[in-house]
This record gives sequence, C-alpha cells and structure tokens, in this order.
Amino acid sequence: MRIPRGTTLVVGLGLSGLAVCRHLERLGVPFMVADTRRAPPGLEAFRRAHPGVEIHCGPLDALDMRPAQEIVLSPGVDPHAPAFAGLAEAYHPATGEPRVIGEMALFCRAARAPIAAVTGSNAKSTVVTLLGEMAAESGVRVAVGGNLGTPALDLLAAAPEAELYVLELSSFQLETTPQLNAACAAFLNLSEDHLDRHGDMAAYRAAKQRIFRGARCAVVNGDDAATWPATQPASQAVRFTTRAPACGEWGLAQHRGEVCLMHGDTPWMAAAELGMAGRHNRQNALAALAVGHALGLEAAAMCRVLRRFTGLAHRSETVACINGVRWVNDSKGTNVGATLAAINGLGQSIDGRLVLLAGGVGKGADFTPLAAPLAQYARSVLLFGRDADAMARALGKQVAVHRCDDLADAVRQAAAVARPGDCVLLSPACASLDQFDDYQARGEAFCRQVNALERGADYGGCAP
Repeated sequence: MRIPRGTTLVVGLGLSGLAVCRHLERLGVPFMVADTRRAPPGLEAFRRAHPGVEIHCGPLDALDMRPAQEIVLSPGVDPHAPAFAGLAEAYHPATGEPRVIGEMALFCRAARAPIAAVTGSNAKSTVVTLLGEMAAESGVRVAVGGNLGTPALDLLAAAPEAELYVLELSSFQLETTPQLNAACAAFLNLSEDHLDRHGDMAAYRAAKQRIFRGARCAVVNGDDAATWPATQPASQAVRFTTRAPACGEWGLAQHRGEVCLMHGDTPWMAAAELGMAGRHNRQNALAALAVGHALGLEAAAMCRVLRRFTGLAHRSETVACINGVRWVNDSKGTNVGATLAAINGLGQSIDGRLVLLAGGVGKGADFTPLAAPLAQYARSVLLFGRDADAMARALGKQVAVHRCDDLADAVRQAAAVARPGDCVLLSPACASLDQFDDYQARGEAFCRQVNALERGADYGGCAP
C-alpha cells in the first residue's frame, strides 16, 4: 500500500496517537493512520470520529511510507523498527526536522507558552503534579499533562490561554523529539527500565538526555551524575541533593535543631512540615522547588502546596492501618529504582520491618540492587507474577522470600507474617501486564483486598 504524497502518517492508535489525529484535524492537515494490531481497541469509535480517514491495520512493512509528508509515531512504537529503516535518518526539506517524529515535535511547533518538562526513571508524576499545583497557587494559568494525564497535544485545545505547560515526558516521547526548547528541563534520576526497548543503559540515558535540547535552564540530581547534561558543563545546571547544599543548590540540612529544605544556606521550610512521608519525597519536594524557583513561582505558594500535598494514588499511598500494621500501595513502582526509593524511604521511618509484595514483568532488569536494603529493612518478601523466580534468585540469599500464586495470595500471606509496627509495601519493581491491565488496576486490586481485610479485622490503628 502506497501512502498518498503530502499525507502525514500517524502510527499507533493509543492515547497519544488519537491526540495526534485530533491535532492534525484541527490544523486541516491530511493524514492517515496505521496500527500494527489487526483490530486495535476503539477502532470503530475512531472511524465514527474521523470519517474518511484511511486506516491500515497490520504489519507496517506492507506500507510504502516514502511519499509521506511526515511520519508521527506514538510513544509505544519503536522508531528503530525495521519498517522505518532509511526514513528515521531522513530530514524534511521544509521544516529541517526528521521525517520520523513524535507527538512532542508537533506540540513544540504549536505551543505559545513556556514549557517546564520533567523526566526520570521515577517520581516524574509526583514532581509534575507538585509543579502544576505550585504554579496554580502562584496565580499562573497552567496546563499539566504529557505522559501523565492529558496528552500534550490535547492541552493546546483544552487550555488555549495557558501561560505555562508542565509536562511529564518519558524516554519514548523524548527519543522522537528533535528539540524541546523548554524554559526549564529537569532530569530527576536514572535506574534500569525499558531495556527491552532501548537495549542498554547508555541508549536509555541518551533518550532521557534529549530533554535538555534547547533548554534555558537545566535541573539535575546532584546525587546522580547520570542526570547531568552530557552536552554542557554540569556546573551550569541547578542541582538538588539529599545532602547539605552548596551555594545555589537545593538540599537538606540542620537549621536551628531541625532538618530543613534549604536553598544554599537559606531555609525554606522544615522537612517535618511536608505532607508526603519518606526521605524520597523530601527529594521530590526539593526537585519541585528547584524547577519552580527557576520559573519564578512564588516561594510562599510553593511551600503551601508542599504542606498540603500528601502524594499521588498508587505512589507510597497509605491504604489502611490494621492491628498496628501499615499497608502502603506503591503500585506505580514499576522498576527497580522506584522500589529501591520506596524501601529506603519507608524503611527508615517505621518502628518495625517491611513486608514487600513484588513481581510481574521485569523488563530485563537486574533485581540484585534490592537485596542489601531488603536485608536491612525487610522481614519478608512475597513474590508473584511472571518474573517471580528471577526475583527470588536475586534476593533469596539475603532475605526471606516466599512465592505466591497471585497478588491476593500475597496479601493473605502478608497479613499472616506482619507484626505491629511493620509496613506491608506493595512496590512490585515490575510492570503489571502479565496479570493486570496497568499499574492502576494492580493498585486498585490491592486496595480492595486490604479494605476487605480491614473489614474482617479486629481494628487497631497505626501509631501516628
């Protein structure tokens, strides 16, 4: 099948691909759609919404893409797939951009307000949500989305008067973005994830690093050199750290007898005032302050948000306290780095021990970094899902490990083994797609199971 000359080809009928189609239709740009699935979900609804748009379902190598004006990929589509050979390296003569691009390239062309962009293996959603609330509290008309919530291109129509866009961006989105030109770009952390797509950590990091292209300000993790810009001196970036900060940095230090969030030697607020629990969330707060300060948001407004914000659903979310045991839903912990942060952040803050529920689709990750902190903080690790055996091999020499049939079985075993003062933590270090539609469905199932457990228990809350 040959694509008509001058037509934009949209590849992928997921959330982002549908947003691309809506955007092109608003612009009056002729387009057609391709999806590798024979019957992608929502196909009939798409046909009703876009009558007359041609759709190709099935292998991409059946398409002759060479006449296409542009090829716009959804984030789930690998730009290095054989179907795009010879096209991914080609440039459009009119725009000077690559022929193969992603949704964010279209967004950057159309956006008329500054962009604050956040990437990282973990904590993106928390920091982006904080920034959105900080901007709104400062009186800024802000639109928040990207990889979190509303697709970026839909924000253009939903919030045409926006004065600031705050976007969460994944490595998949960034690798098809030629030049982001963000007012402020933040790279929070880097840990193993998506190696099944990127191949190795160097390629994964390189995709994340694209967030700095054209950025006027870079915010990086002073404790993680992998986040520092590769194409400019690290000294030119604003750093946040969990150590006492140097001049110009954001960090944690003692001030008048209590740990405070500091900018250089200036205290901004006491760490104890944060609405979010755990040392990892102190780091998230510092990252948000660093970006917000760079954007000129009001200091008092940012601190008000940090005091009232208690965290996101499925991210270190306390579900219940039953007979002195705290049950925490961190289903969004879909990689080793996220689970490591939850273990260290919560392990330091409880009187008892952790009971970790983990497992699922490991995406080729190495689970051994979890072993040492689990040996320090955990009573037991309850494993379920496709890669439970791989996790057991990585952890079993340092902590008690038990196999479970599924998440419900893990909850039952956790209730039997946990003691007052303990914390049962669902932080799987894996994707959920072997047993659930997504991490939200996994977290919701955990919450239902814990709530049922609570209804059947002789209730005893946790100590404050």
